[in-house]
Amino acid sequence: MGLNHGSSNGAPVTVTLLGTGDAFASCGRSQAGYLIDAPAGCVLLEAGPGLLAALKKNSFPTDSFDLLLISHLHGDHYGGLPFLILEYMFEAKRKRVLTIAGPRQLEERTWRLMRTMFPHFDLDQIKHKLKFVVLEPGTTTRLGKFSVSAIRSPHTKPDISLSLRVDGGGKSIVFSGDTGWNDHLVKLSEGADLFLCECTYYESAQLTFHLNYPLLAANRDKFKVRRMVLTHLGREVLNRENEVAIEMGFDGMKIEI
Repeated sequence: MGLNHGSSNGAPVTVTLLGTGDAFASCGRSQAGYLIDAPAGCVLLEAGPGLLAALKKNSFPTDSFDLLLISHLHGDHYGGLPFLILEYMFEAKRKRVLTIAGPRQLEERTWRLMRTMFPHFDLDQIKHKLKFVVLEPGTTTRLGKFSVSAIRSPHTKPDISLSLRVDGGGKSIVFSGDTGWNDHLVKLSEGADLFLCECTYYESAQLTFHLNYPLLAANRDKFKVRRMVLTHLGREVLNRENEVAIEMGFDGMKIEI
């Protein structure tokens, strides 16, 4: 799936993990955010509430990316958008259009959240710099120099949650988003250079809307990827880190592929 099918040709791509925590910011970790820095451009995956601080802490210009991908409409994954929009309105006015792509209702919910948090600002001054695109499950969408493939993850109902594959410059990065076990995710990730996979629980294996470490460990060989890094890490996993054999991400981690 995708344009490059996991080809490792091309210049290096750096992925910075801005936030690797769960919704509870377990053990003080920031919530979801991942910056892909490729020769073809920069892509931001997710916009957790601490996004703006994480970008500045890691010395990334807040307008360095022209594509922002959102997997689903839970606050720890898109709740940082109002602060980013505020930044573009007053501190770092955008010169280029930012494409924000994700599931249905992303645009509506973003503006609703913005109006709730900052009710008296004139949003018309920034709307023309933001372009929202709907990513439908089972489709591949060309966005600038990147190809983005999406499948539905078993996480939210009736809202749609997505797992995403980003192909560009001969590299492939797959992000599970928040998901229960899903055989389609195995197919989506096949041949990827990097697979960022959520691992929220350890003991709570009965919760089927998130992945847990025992399940991932038992099925690790099914994922035919060059590198797999766990993220969206919850308290249960972090407290048993010495028992986890799959590589775990951390805030500020840089991965070159």
